[in-house]
Amino acid sequence: MQKRTTERLLLNFNTTEIKNWQQILPSAEAKALNIKHADSSVTWEALYPEWIDEEEESEVPVCPSLPEPKFPKHTKPDIVAVKLPCNRSREWMRDVARLHLQLSAAKIAANFLGSQHPVHVLFVTECFPIPNLFMCKERVMRNGNTWLYRPELRTLKEKLQLPVGSCELAVPLKAKAPQPEPSQRVAYVTILHSANMYVCGAITAAQSIRQAGSTRDLVILVDDSISEYHRGGLEAAGWKIRTIQRIRNPKAERDAYNEWNYSKFRLWQLTDYDKIIFIDADLLVLRDIDFLFSMPEISAIGNNATLFNSGVMVVEPSNCTFELLMEHINEIQSYNGGDQGYLNEIFTWWHRIPKHMNFLKHFWVGDEEEKKQMKTRLFGADPPILYVLHYLGNKPWLCFRDYDCNWNNEILLEFASDVAHTRWWKVHDAMPKGLQKFCSLRTKQKAALEWDRRQAEKANFKDGHWKRKIKDLRLKTCFEEDCHWKSMLLHWGETNWTDSGSPPPKHKAHKAESKTKASKKALHSL
Repeated sequence: MQKRTTERLLLNFNTTEIKNWQQILPSAEAKALNIKHADSSVTWEALYPEWIDEEEESEVPVCPSLPEPKFPKHTKPDIVAVKLPCNRSREWMRDVARLHLQLSAAKIAANFLGSQHPVHVLFVTECFPIPNLFMCKERVMRNGNTWLYRPELRTLKEKLQLPVGSCELAVPLKAKAPQPEPSQRVAYVTILHSANMYVCGAITAAQSIRQAGSTRDLVILVDDSISEYHRGGLEAAGWKIRTIQRIRNPKAERDAYNEWNYSKFRLWQLTDYDKIIFIDADLLVLRDIDFLFSMPEISAIGNNATLFNSGVMVVEPSNCTFELLMEHINEIQSYNGGDQGYLNEIFTWWHRIPKHMNFLKHFWVGDEEEKKQMKTRLFGADPPILYVLHYLGNKPWLCFRDYDCNWNNEILLEFASDVAHTRWWKVHDAMPKGLQKFCSLRTKQKAALEWDRRQAEKANFKDGHWKRKIKDLRLKTCFEEDCHWKSMLLHWGETNWTDSGSPPPKHKAHKAESKTKASKKALHSL
């Protein structure tokens, strides 16, 4: 039997380095590969534009092309070795040449799908390779600046069929991607930590997923701050509860809003699932998005500049990836101080899904009236056009149900929509009564809502929402010891508050406000 010749394909090595390869491995045949440089017009911003015409109203989005790698015919390599540039003095993670080399290595390796011999890819670099192109779980070893992978070639080839950047949609707006394999372990996942105030949102989000038709697992990560009472509500809504330890953002100030939001990295520890769709707890799923389980990590909508929005994203759990996230936690600076900014620095190679799959409840400053009307129609369309509606600003369950309380705060007016607000309450009202009780208003929040309403009245806001008579029955129901929210207004200041109080007592909620004359007047004033 003829002995098979071992071959090494070398990409981006100089002459001296190639000779070193030949001296180190004299029994292997080393073949240097050349690749044409990308055109200077192919910038990172061209590959990852802030906006594309998803509806194809005036143009069909097309990604710039990168030169294809060329390699000798009849080659059967054991290793494709690539030297990657890594200049830490600039944005090495968003370097077009670096991306081009990694995609070229992937294409060369994927070309040998079906070969009887495994193909490995070896990177020589000081900076970690793209973690969602060559998966962390496919890594065979790492030794200093060398990273050796044995990629699953079929999966790699499927990834390479996607657009090179976010310059085209990875999922067509009016077409669905293939459904995930029945044997694939998948789940929808959200996370709650530090306070109970998002429990109602998570319960309603779960109900919306079921109402949209999905039967996939629902998993929620919670920390010790989420009470047993609220956990019971989450379980009743269909969430499978996993308790986690919070992860502190080392660059956040003590007690800041973003102090513990790196807890989201725990998603990658859900290794009993092959793939998950992460969703924020402040959204509704209006149409089944199970087809996103067929998409790779990271698939998400665009946010701003070259970045993605992490409110809905496809993740492939891996302990190895979790370790990567933790390894650089003190080194990498998040652009917004939060988890979304950090993840955008790790996963610079991502795939754009239509914004209808994570449509933000937001009227941008530059929106023309026609644009605002179009968004409003989308918020209320029945049957729904949007797949996911994401509630920015004050959340519906923390508002009067009579109207969107973002109208009462000048800073939050860009998030105000009564149509979207009504849509959320429609899902809420379809839930069992036993779940609706988790959307009760705390005394402090009642006072906060009335305070904002009075400020809107003083400012004589032209929308006139502050004139409406409030009929929200939750104002008459109290489950706390101190139910006199009007008295709080006498000393109300500018200090923010969090809903971190104790859970409701086991006895039935009582109409405490109606028991006092002062509270009657307070309700009447609304």
